[in-house]
Amino acid sequence: MQAVILVGGKGTRLRPLTNEVPKPLLPIGKKPILEVIIDRLRECNFTDIILTVEYKAELIEAYFRNGHSLDVNITYFHENQPSGTAGPLKLVEHLLKDQPFLAMNGDLLTGIDFGKMYEAHLNTEAELTMATAIHTVKSPYGVIELHDNKIVSIEEKPKLKFLINAGIYVVSPSVLDLLPKGDFFDMPDLIQILINQERKVETYHINGEWYDLGTMETYQKINALKSKESGD
Repeated sequence: MQAVILVGGKGTRLRPLTNEVPKPLLPIGKKPILEVIIDRLRECNFTDIILTVEYKAELIEAYFRNGHSLDVNITYFHENQPSGTAGPLKLVEHLLKDQPFLAMNGDLLTGIDFGKMYEAHLNTEAELTMATAIHTVKSPYGVIELHDNKIVSIEEKPKLKFLINAGIYVVSPSVLDLLPKGDFFDMPDLIQILINQERKVETYHINGEWYDLGTMETYQKINALKSKESGD
């Protein structure tokens, strides 16, 4: 099975760490972020990997090469300019087989079973399946509820939960016709077009581990945790 991983970003939120090292090569425990992702994909039988690269692409290619040391086959596609989270899928269309494929951001750490998500996509006959996760935000203030301008309740510093886009998708080939070639295009825009056209979009919820490593706070926290687990 095929997977497209978007790793072309400059990782500006992780500077100065990414001034010299691209975000996919930053360590999580003993391995770079991207290697952790590829290992997980291989365990779920995704062995044909396409990496869309741009920023410091030569370092990524020098580390992973053709992927054979990880028991996968890696193909690289160089973006000439940023094209969003959906735009790159159109650019690599010629590398894709005529079957659904997995697409994901290259800065995620998750225990999701990619294979089960793929099976769910096939079983529901969706054109696109989006992984979702719960994101909790703690309010620093007391939150009040009003009725007729009178306070009926107050909750001190509540935790608010939101269902969010987890940045992992299974995409059917039919969806690629909606993408403009060479233009900046994001996944939420693509999904909204599908919804507007009443085409089938499904969700697959992640119950376990999911982290977006794109911020310094989260990266340092998770790297410290995984380093401790691995005995570093």
